[in-house]
Amino acid sequence: MEKAYPPQESSPPYPGPPMNYGGVAPPQEMYPQPGFSPAPPFAAHQTVAHVVVTPALQDAPGQALCPHCHQTVVTVTEVKPGLMTWAICGGLTIFGCFLCCCIPFCIDSCKDVEHHCPSCNKVIYLYKRL
Repeated sequence: MEKAYPPQESSPPYPGPPMNYGGVAPPQEMYPQPGFSPAPPFAAHQTVAHVVVTPALQDAPGQALCPHCHQTVVTVTEVKPGLMTWAICGGLTIFGCFLCCCIPFCIDSCKDVEHHCPSCNKVIYLYKRL
C-alpha cells in the first residue's frame, strides 16, 4: 500500500523588482506624514560653531594645539608607569614569577605616555595603555 502525501503548496509568485528599480526615485508625497511637523523656514542669520578636531595622540610625538599657550606644536613624550604596568607586575607576582615582576617597569610599551608642550612644558595629553 502506498502512502498518500498531502499536496504541496507552491510558493507565492515573485512580486518583481521594487518600484524605484533602475534609479528612478518614487514621487514625493504632497502631504506630510502624521506626527511630524514640517521643517521651520530657513533662518536668515545662523550661528556657525567651529570645532577643532585634533588627531589622537598615542605613544609617538604628534602635532597638537596646546590648550595652555595656544600654539601648534609637536609634543614631547615621556613614559611613566601606569595601570597596565602594575597589572602585569601583579599578574607575574601572582603566578610565582617574583624575579620577573619588575620587567614591565623596564619596557616602554607597558607604560603610559605623557605628551608635553615644548613651549610651556605643560601636559597636553596622557595616553593610557589600560
